[in-house]
Amino acid sequence: MNGTWYGQEPPTPRRIGALDWLRILWRGGPLIILLLICFPLLLILRLPERAIWGLKRPITPYITQFVCIWACRFLSLRREVIGQPMREAGAYVSNHVSFLDIFVLNACKRLYFVAKAEVSGWPGVGWLALGTGTVFIRRDRREAAAQTKLFEDRLIAGHQLLFFPEGTSTDGHQVLPFKTTLFAAFFSDRLQGEISVQPVSLRYHAPKGANPRHYGWWGDMDFGPSLLQILATPGRGRVEVVYHAPLPVTASSNRKALAKAAEEAVRHGLETGTSLT
Repeated sequence: MNGTWYGQEPPTPRRIGALDWLRILWRGGPLIILLLICFPLLLILRLPERAIWGLKRPITPYITQFVCIWACRFLSLRREVIGQPMREAGAYVSNHVSFLDIFVLNACKRLYFVAKAEVSGWPGVGWLALGTGTVFIRRDRREAAAQTKLFEDRLIAGHQLLFFPEGTSTDGHQVLPFKTTLFAAFFSDRLQGEISVQPVSLRYHAPKGANPRHYGWWGDMDFGPSLLQILATPGRGRVEVVYHAPLPVTASSNRKALAKAAEEAVRHGLETGTSLT
């Protein structure tokens, strides 16, 4: 992410009482156990996987997807998928609402995320991101060539990448203008004509009685308190994952045209809940 979106003031956190702490333990305990078992297993299997297949990862993405499916269940977040993820080689772009996006999108499709380099240093989250094959980038023009090659190598290896072109997370009720920098990689000589970009819209719906922006993570909100609020809130929320028609790179004249088409599709899905074909 680059910069921070502030928008309206975040909702006032609800007071966490005794019953809420029981709910936090009931939901968060199994999630922690799941991560403690599956993450070391992923790291162990990655060693022979790298030795045999190199960049290709035919085993470990299934572990990541398994964890994310169960994480959504432990977080009482029901997924509803509209449309179909593409089968051809390429990348995904989505609006960015919360850290929950990682669980939701990886539960629906085995893929690899693109994140700012700073994330690799975050306690806990950084280790998980490194272990699951996240592509870390710096928004520095001096590193543009190296980052383009990294994109090319991962896509040519069959990885499907996903990044958030808004550059920051929001409260989930709007789509910010897409930044076009990362779209330039798709027009390199090694990739152009070989891949498509599929837009995805995420529409979160809070549990009954909760603030409509319950799942958003923006401004100066901290990770820990936000996660506790999600774990403590009674009821079950849901998220609609809307897959739009893939956009062949060859159909766009340049990165700005491709980013605009993707942004329009994501905004359409957020506003209507329907797939743009």
